[in-house]
Amino acid sequence: MLFVEIFRLILVLIGALTGYEIGQGPHSSVGQVIGLVLGALVAYVVGGVLGRLLRNQSDRAADRFEHIPPGELFAGTLTGMAGFLLGIALSVPLVVLVHSPIVWPAAVGIAWVFTFVTFQIGMVKGRQVVAAAGLGRILAPPAEPPPGYALLVDTSAAMTPFLLVLGRYGLLVGGLVVPRFVIDQLQTMAAGPDPVTSRRARRGLERLDVLRDLHVPVHVAENELPEIDDLTERLVEVARRLGLRLVTCSGQVREAAKRRGVAVTDLRPLANDLTPDHLPGEQLVIDLIKEGNQPRQAAGYLADGDLVIVNDAAHMIGRENVVIEVLSTRRTNQGLMVFAKLADRPSNAGPISTGEPRSEEREAANEEDADLRVDEHISVD
Repeated sequence: MLFVEIFRLILVLIGALTGYEIGQGPHSSVGQVIGLVLGALVAYVVGGVLGRLLRNQSDRAADRFEHIPPGELFAGTLTGMAGFLLGIALSVPLVVLVHSPIVWPAAVGIAWVFTFVTFQIGMVKGRQVVAAAGLGRILAPPAEPPPGYALLVDTSAAMTPFLLVLGRYGLLVGGLVVPRFVIDQLQTMAAGPDPVTSRRARRGLERLDVLRDLHVPVHVAENELPEIDDLTERLVEVARRLGLRLVTCSGQVREAAKRRGVAVTDLRPLANDLTPDHLPGEQLVIDLIKEGNQPRQAAGYLADGDLVIVNDAAHMIGRENVVIEVLSTRRTNQGLMVFAKLADRPSNAGPISTGEPRSEEREAANEEDADLRVDEHISVD
């Protein structure tokens, strides 16, 4: 409010003086007083409106420039000033040769167009301009945290429970770095129409908050790199510039990182190595929730998200706590697939497994949903 009141006071003074000058006459002191009062009143109203408008626009500009790296802002300002001078230089012959009141607005328009266009070019090519000026270390320093043991997370890795498990066991000593555009994509997917994708993205955002509560450093990198349209290439370029290892569950991201020589870790083999095996004859308790691909099959999920196919169990779909007996297992790109049949009777050899993690593993998983499995097709695109 201080800005608005001071701006209004300045306009009131200007309006009062203007009204006083307009009201001057050879023998009219009353006109001067009336002009002064009217000028002050009009300026008071206009000053309040314009002051609030300018304050709102300045707040929006501050929010916008907050996310612009200083190197890009400096380069845009530098090239914008150059464009302004170029526009003025091109307008001088027009002003000299053409004697018309339209010339001055046209000259201002030309200068504005050149300023705006060159400012945009400077913003896009900011890093190159800063590097060419030898100011890279001053205006575009390496983003925090510095290169080291931190891991750069893509969308597919954030949507899986593996990072939370690693964080719970203290294995993310260097913390995580999540680019801003990855956060934006997760938020967009969380608000999307697909219930499965929306749920995974929402849980991914929640896990990042849980990791912060576990004192795992989670740094949001503001490196938007708008000059790179492809999100996969943008992600790899951010990892290269920050000198960080990229973690993903996407084959496309993994191959792109390898082509660019960026260190990358695919979480899917790690998940497969940590997935417990279920031996033939072992009894499990699951909920049968849908049909299988083959006739008379039913399907359900273990607590860790592994798919279970049960033969001759289509009539049991919709039932909970169904006792099954493992026939065989097979590893796939999406995890462990368990083939089973309905158990004839509960085993007396020991307690029936529910497929849930043991106490310490249950704490690490912490209510992970059954449908949160690693998907080969999840990527930043």
